[in-house]
Amino acid sequence: MAKTGYFARKKEEYQALDAIDRRRYWTDGLLNNALYILMAIFIIFTAVVNKNFLSPSSIVNIIMLAAVSLPMALGIGGCIVLTGTDLSAGRVFGLAAGMSAAFLQNRMASKLIFEHLPATSGGWIILVMLMVMVAGAVIGLVNGFFVAKFSLHPFIVTLATQLITYGIILMFFQINGNGGGPISNVAQEFKNAVSGPCFRIAAWNVSIPWYVIFAIILVALMWFIWNKTRFGKNMFAVGSNMEAAKVSGVNVFLTTMMVHTLAGAMYGYAGFVEAARLGSVTAATGLNNECDAIAACVIGGVSFVGGTGNIGGIVLGVFVLRIIFVALNMLGINPNLQYIIKGAIILAACSLDMRKYLVKK
Repeated sequence: MAKTGYFARKKEEYQALDAIDRRRYWTDGLLNNALYILMAIFIIFTAVVNKNFLSPSSIVNIIMLAAVSLPMALGIGGCIVLTGTDLSAGRVFGLAAGMSAAFLQNRMASKLIFEHLPATSGGWIILVMLMVMVAGAVIGLVNGFFVAKFSLHPFIVTLATQLITYGIILMFFQINGNGGGPISNVAQEFKNAVSGPCFRIAAWNVSIPWYVIFAIILVALMWFIWNKTRFGKNMFAVGSNMEAAKVSGVNVFLTTMMVHTLAGAMYGYAGFVEAARLGSVTAATGLNNECDAIAACVIGGVSFVGGTGNIGGIVLGVFVLRIIFVALNMLGINPNLQYIIKGAIILAACSLDMRKYLVKK
């Protein structure tokens, strides 16, 4: 009944429009959803050209890639809601991955970054995860402090912390004569706990790793934070109108600090998962990962105008972006060309987002 009533109202609204408004209605609808329409056409084309695109193993691969990308997108989404961004996200991700790999190396490996550490166990793995999340949160706290205290643009602040974090990464990879080389030989217990199979789908002959389950839990947690807590309401209030939020009694300084701190913790967790998934981390790990996260958020409806966005949209944006990248690989598109396509997607998504804002205004 609710659906019938909704569509009936939409039909009445449409019939009340004159001929010019009706044409504008369809034109605006097509333009506002142009990105989704083009992506749907591209996905259908890929499925027709390459039959393996919609195979069970391919679908599970897309789910796994999305689960790795989700934490960063969930973190950076809050920064965008505040009309900002976070250029340091990829480097924080890389630092967390490097720290995780170094602290959770196989103790029997010939080349260890830290020689006097406890044997890898469940408790030690959890402690390392918390450590890298705290490290990410501290960098996020620095970002939030300078943005909130000195009213600096997030672009400038996070550009600075991006460079600082990269310098820390380079020094970290020099520890104990490592010479900047990869940190590898992570403990099998670490891999099993994070990227090991959680359960198996016998009909598809595929396994679902633990980090997919963790991603689902994280999405539920972030949905609760965004929609059911005072912090979430304050975040949207500040993003919509900072001055109005101040008048309403919202602590803008604290809210901004908390958003960036939470984002940093998410980047740290994402790097922790990546270390377990890859088993070897380099100083370049995480390079440009913030671009994918920002693109996913914008595709999912998180507006740079501020105060607009939802967790469901971010999840959709991450999946759409992963589907496109997998499709490009299956079509044999040159990897260098994929950077151009990625940039075009970000530009198109931001342009359409700004167009909707100008139309409303």
